Amino acid sequence: MENFSFKNPTDIRFGKDKIDGELRDAVTSFGENVLLVYGGQSVKHSGLYERVVKLLDGLNIVELPGIAPNPKIDSVREGQKLVKANNIDVILAVGGGSVIDASKVIGSARYYEGDPWDLVLDSGKRMKIDQLPLIDILTLSATGSEMNRGSVISNPQTNQKFGTGGPNTPSISFLDPTLTYTVPTRQTAAGSMDIMSHLIEQYFDRSENNDVSKGMIEGLMRSVIKWAPVAIKDPDNYDARANLMWTATMALNGIVGLGDVNGWTVHPMEHELSAYYDITHGVGLGILTPRWLKVVAQDSSTHELMARFAKNVWGVDADNVDDAANQAIKETYDWISSLGFEMTLPEVGIKDETNFDAMAQSAVETGNLTEDGYIKLSVNDVKKIYQDSSTPENL
Repeated sequence: MENFSFKNPTDIRFGKDKIDGELRDAVTSFGENVLLVYGGQSVKHSGLYERVVKLLDGLNIVELPGIAPNPKIDSVREGQKLVKANNIDVILAVGGGSVIDASKVIGSARYYEGDPWDLVLDSGKRMKIDQLPLIDILTLSATGSEMNRGSVISNPQTNQKFGTGGPNTPSISFLDPTLTYTVPTRQTAAGSMDIMSHLIEQYFDRSENNDVSKGMIEGLMRSVIKWAPVAIKDPDNYDARANLMWTATMALNGIVGLGDVNGWTVHPMEHELSAYYDITHGVGLGILTPRWLKVVAQDSSTHELMARFAKNVWGVDADNVDDAANQAIKETYDWISSLGFEMTLPEVGIKDETNFDAMAQSAVETGNLTEDGYIKLSVNDVKKIYQDSSTPENL
């Protein structure tokens, strides 16, 4: 296990109806000038918007609606103007990871005089300036953004999608599983895959004897595997929604990756897909992950961990580690497929290889995949994964 330092100060308020008794005091502890950030019309159709506005009656509320999935830099730019012009004290993000991600960067942009895209390209700039306090009300179990410092922002003008880290996690996060009852089936499925991918990315790591992290990840993966199908079939099942919500938070609040040595691989590859084609992030991860695991299994040094993955996560106890590796890939593919979304690139509109070379080159450079990955990947390796993801027969 490697050395590490860890601190996460986010105040988690988990459970039913916590916002009714606690939201107003939480917000006013930072001030009365509030930027309310949200996405589309779902928060209004569900009644959550009206509920929040009523709880904040009398405060100075400025609204920034319309944050899109794969949040765009133009929304951050608009948010920067609003927080500066209205002397905002605190940002309240109501939505999923995209809304929270954008809000974090807006919080930094309050103290930056240049283009916020600079803060995405260079996280170091954010670490040198302040960041507005952020409170969020989570409505989708997926990214874990409610308890970490990270954001992922897209720039459609340049076909770029990058992660950026800031100095602060959200100050307070309200996690009410009942607020996810109205999430559409496809989003529940994609969000569940996002959770699973975060766990897989941290699990397949070359750190030695890191049994604490491995064991926690295995338990969290079993939770997603069990409860995602339940939430898809029975959207109002509180236990399913609660387990998914807390698993999503735990998957990426920093705890289970402590002591790891490798960077991530599938996320950099998927960021290129959604940067160029604006596809659903979790669906892209679902398409790429089994194909990446297939490449992983070609390296015999990975088979011992693959066998552990097969046994402790999927309940497969094969006769030898090679068979276990293959069965682990099949179990993973079958579970992802059971979620009900597309499993090839043409099914999500990526019907040719026009951008594969550029995407592969960028993924390798931004993810440092020739050096930092669990297995090292070249540009040609990544391109081959994109190609394999284009037809079901290649799995």
